[in-house]
Amino acid sequence: MSLSTPMHAQCEVKNTALRAGETINYDLYFNWKFVWVKCGTAYMKTTATTWQSKPAFRTYLITKGSKKADMFFRMRDTLVSVVSTNLCPHYYYKGSFEGKRLYKDEAYYTYHNGDVYIRLRKQRKGVFTSAQKKSTNCVYDMLSILAQARSYDPRNYKTGQRINFDMVGGTDIDHEILIYRGKKNIKAENDTVYRCLVFSYVEHKNGKDKEVVTFYVTDDENHLPIRLDMFLNFGSAKAFLSNVSGNRHPFTSIVGK
Repeated sequence: MSLSTPMHAQCEVKNTALRAGETINYDLYFNWKFVWVKCGTAYMKTTATTWQSKPAFRTYLITKGSKKADMFFRMRDTLVSVVSTNLCPHYYYKGSFEGKRLYKDEAYYTYHNGDVYIRLRKQRKGVFTSAQKKSTNCVYDMLSILAQARSYDPRNYKTGQRINFDMVGGTDIDHEILIYRGKKNIKAENDTVYRCLVFSYVEHKNGKDKEVVTFYVTDDENHLPIRLDMFLNFGSAKAFLSNVSGNRHPFTSIVGK
């Protein structure tokens, strides 16, 4: 008789970074005619919740463009993720108001006999589309992969190392790649300099890597995102940490103020 590990257990990691009450604020900048202009703010908060009567974490990420930026391009994003206390994804929602269009994505994860089943739903131009997907691999979304990655041990990472993972996108499952770029000192909006681990989120198409987002995360037990460089279809944007509270560990990565 052989025993197999349940899929949800395979997709869990020991949580070493996240805790309820952590609140992070960012200032957003957009490159407008070769000048970086402040265009809004982002707010991320993690709270304690329950999912199917079991303890869980709920993380909100809300981005909002400024009134000045609204004159050129209106942007409002709300992301919600629910994960187990061991960071296994249960639910994901993204509501994105860009220009005059509202986009919505939802994902519900269930686990059975070594497989993950995902119920997906999206709205585009007022039309709803749904799909059921099954995978033998762990599948994540934008927030749950960030939550898990913060608890990974990076000490054995080598510069250029590629990390493959599957992530929901609309009604599909996409194969994505993170590349570890090494370490770099980064100054945040709070005038603090942090030693950071650098990761690039890339799309691999037609034999080439296309940079999507570069993450700078503190080289300490928090692995907190300090800066994000985003390469968008309509330009480049950056998010800089302005303040943080409720972090689980001291920031031992601070190298200057």
